[in-house]
Amino acid sequence: MSVGKWIIAGGLGFVLGGPIGALIGVVLASVFLPDDKVLSEGEGGGADSGSFSGRGRRSTVSPSDIRVSLLVLVACVMNADGHPKKSELEVVKRFLAQNYSEDECKEALSILKSLLNRKIDHVAVAQQIGAYVNYSTRLTLVQFLLSIANADGEFVSQEQFIVEQIALSMGVSAADYNSLAAIYQPKRDPQWAYKVLEIEVSATNDEVKKAYRRMAMKYHPDKVTSAGEEIKQKATEKFRAINEAYESIKTQRGFN
Repeated sequence: MSVGKWIIAGGLGFVLGGPIGALIGVVLASVFLPDDKVLSEGEGGGADSGSFSGRGRRSTVSPSDIRVSLLVLVACVMNADGHPKKSELEVVKRFLAQNYSEDECKEALSILKSLLNRKIDHVAVAQQIGAYVNYSTRLTLVQFLLSIANADGEFVSQEQFIVEQIALSMGVSAADYNSLAAIYQPKRDPQWAYKVLEIEVSATNDEVKKAYRRMAMKYHPDKVTSAGEEIKQKATEKFRAINEAYESIKTQRGFN
């Protein structure tokens, strides 16, 4: 099954319209239409499935919408400094290999390659996602972008600027963005554990415990179940980081 058919078969909602719809329509046409004719009548749900014209809006959100959105956002980050890095691509490849078949991975990479050759308005794309995708899923998308940007152990200014703009444009709070970014800073920032829990170093032990419970509830993987298993797995990484941060502070302070 081609990624074109795979995406459409999963049921597309809000990405059929707006800047994402316009962009993906061009990409799918250039990558798949000559051979697969994935948007021909009777495929992808027929006339009722909508088009990739970039016009109109769909209110529903499916795992396929998230997959499309994620590929577009990944392209934005990888192109932040104008030179996609091999280390960043490896992060994407591992993610795809863990969640999809070999053919699906190859074809997803074909779409990504096409996206990397196009200029993308990351703010408009992020705003469209923010208007339809629930907050927990948005947090997980930003987390994945941060894992790509930090793939080589560096978080260069261009990438930081793009990821921050994407997060803010999706409606992610500055506090939550900083918490997500802190996951990748243990060796660079001695206060990383406190930032993950969104508290100050001066917080009391009781405040640390309350922050841990609050964050564990906010980032519980069950909150993104509807976004697809791959997104739930990424959310589990954040959940694990929260526990690691809490254990780190407990060890430093010597409380249970």
